[in-house]
Amino acid sequence: MNVKLPNISLPLKLTFLIFSMVLNCMGIIILQLSEAKITYEKLGLLESFKDLPIAFISLFAVNFISRTGTKKALIFALTIVGICSFILPFVKVFWFYKLWFAIIGTCFAIGKICVFGIIRNNISDEKSLAQTMSSVEASFMIGIFVVNTGFGWLISSQYSEFWKFGFLCISLLSMIAIFLFSKLKIAEPEKDYHKDNIISDLSGFISPSVIVFLAVIFSIVFVEQSFNSWLPSFYKNHLKVNSFFSLQATSFLALFSYIGRMVTANIIRRFPLSKYYIFCLSGIILVLCIILGIQYFQSDDSKSLLFLFPVVGFFLSPLYPVINSKMIAQIDKEKTNLFTSLIVIFSSLGSSVSSIIMSLLFGNQLLNFYPVYILVTVIVLFTVSLIYFRLVKTRY
Repeated sequence: MNVKLPNISLPLKLTFLIFSMVLNCMGIIILQLSEAKITYEKLGLLESFKDLPIAFISLFAVNFISRTGTKKALIFALTIVGICSFILPFVKVFWFYKLWFAIIGTCFAIGKICVFGIIRNNISDEKSLAQTMSSVEASFMIGIFVVNTGFGWLISSQYSEFWKFGFLCISLLSMIAIFLFSKLKIAEPEKDYHKDNIISDLSGFISPSVIVFLAVIFSIVFVEQSFNSWLPSFYKNHLKVNSFFSLQATSFLALFSYIGRMVTANIIRRFPLSKYYIFCLSGIILVLCIILGIQYFQSDDSKSLLFLFPVVGFFLSPLYPVINSKMIAQIDKEKTNLFTSLIVIFSSLGSSVSSIIMSLLFGNQLLNFYPVYILVTVIVLFTVSLIYFRLVKTRY
């Protein structure tokens, strides 16, 4: 029995909104803890405590989900997120942030596999998949906007010392999402109680197109993470704006990203996925070249950069759902969860490696090269993407 997707779109979007808020509060935590004299080297490694558990847990999460069912697994993940978000404001030691992000990363691995599985089990058409994924993942961008705006107002208010209590709102949203899912009947594959040979199943995915696809996923998240977690610190340290405006400017990046994904969801049926994808990449390169031109010909810390960086989000945000939907549409439904675990693994690795490199960039006061660094990575992404589309075209 298939479930009409509109009936489950709200809890799916709310799930991505919640995970977006807990994952992308990293920029806020980096900003706040750096003022508490925590070094950028330590803060850069903090990202790894979030991303590496996502990578390691993903394969085990597939078996967990197959045994418990998608709905129960997703409710379990949301419950843990709600509990952790409720506890965080009352803990002050730095090591707890490492544990907290490790738990959040584990729950995200389970949650993302469940959400992708639900969508794939109800939709087969490639463009419909792209449309739905863009719509659901647009809520991920709203999460970034909400968390930066909300915490930004709190940090700049007279109650700034209580900024961590904003996580109680995330705990409340988790309870609402759990309630919505508990009332829904979701179509999902039959539970699998026998122990599969994961290594053997993964070997079935080995092909040039899949390997290059995973390299593309790694590169996209690599670029995204350069913005999401570190842009507030770049605004504050290099462009010399206060913490509040740093977070609000980053919120506009999320807002443009949301618009980009919603536009994609509404027009994607009119264009070939590969051409639309290349168009978006070209837009990113154009905006970054304009930024570098302003830095070179006008001022290295021009305030116009505050308004140009968010525009990148409009072109960057469609890449991830478009390339995912193109590949997942070619995967058998019963193998969707396992393949999604690979996507989650390489996404988390891209995020972790990017954050470590960014911490070195910030720690060595090389912020002048921030736009250059991103442009180089986008050019690498462009090249790898062209290779992927050529392989796919040859194969099919």
